[in-house]
Amino acid sequence: MDVKQIPNLLSLSDFPVGFGGCRNDGTHFECCEYDILVIDGQFGESIHHVGDDLVRVHHHTLDEFRGDTLYHLQNMNIINDTQWTLRMLLSTLKEKKERIAMSYAQSCLVDAGILANKARDSTKLKDPFAGVWLKCAAYFLADAIFSLNLKRPSPTHMLEIMRNMKKDKTNQKFSIIHQILGIERSSTSLLSRMAKSTIGFSDMVENNGNSEIIQKKYDYLVENSLLSDCYFYFGYVNRNNILKIRNKIHHNPEFIHVLKIGFDIESDPMVVDNQATMLIQTTNEILGDKNLTMD
Repeated sequence: MDVKQIPNLLSLSDFPVGFGGCRNDGTHFECCEYDILVIDGQFGESIHHVGDDLVRVHHHTLDEFRGDTLYHLQNMNIINDTQWTLRMLLSTLKEKKERIAMSYAQSCLVDAGILANKARDSTKLKDPFAGVWLKCAAYFLADAIFSLNLKRPSPTHMLEIMRNMKKDKTNQKFSIIHQILGIERSSTSLLSRMAKSTIGFSDMVENNGNSEIIQKKYDYLVENSLLSDCYFYFGYVNRNNILKIRNKIHHNPEFIHVLKIGFDIESDPMVVDNQATMLIQTTNEILGDKNLTMD
């Protein structure tokens, strides 16, 4: 696909448009979508078909970029920017790249600690969502480790990238994430069930066509025997959707039935409590080692 044609094809040519994600990095699989950012004064994501390809458009306003969004803009290529809006933004980001990365890592570590504590509290209340919060915390820890390595989290490729990272003290903490997520359980039969639930949960929460991307990646990853990568990807997608409804998730008890399969959550409260305690200790160790503060 000629990405320069996307603004015209999707009626975005009046706005600043950038091209990011794994296809821009050159680390993509055949199943990966095209990630497009547009500053059009809107919010959220929309999914589009362009020929045989899928395009994910991230809609933004110029004044609502947060730390996590800013960090994901690194290495973005500009497609359309007549007013130099994106050029000025990306120039500022390049100058502050390391500071933004450390800030994002700190935010992820804090979120990991908060959610791990929430998991522990939930076990005491016999809340079935305890395992959900634990896994969400583990994914935040993964994001933090990537940010500390100045790498952009990319859920389809994170396990592959992690395998090639230097084996220092911080990066070796990824083994704890691996243990908490239960990646060793990945099998074709489990992934088949997880796919249906992950797609269903996406339609419940997003309802924007992202389920097509999930299905396409599932088909490719399983066909190419990338079972662990597929398992990690499903969990990451579910984590992101859980965060969108975290304050009202208990008002929808049907979600737990979907997430038990789609998120493959741990149901033993003792295991959840022990793993949450281990994760809290890990986040505190990294915060201390990197001289990051909790404020």
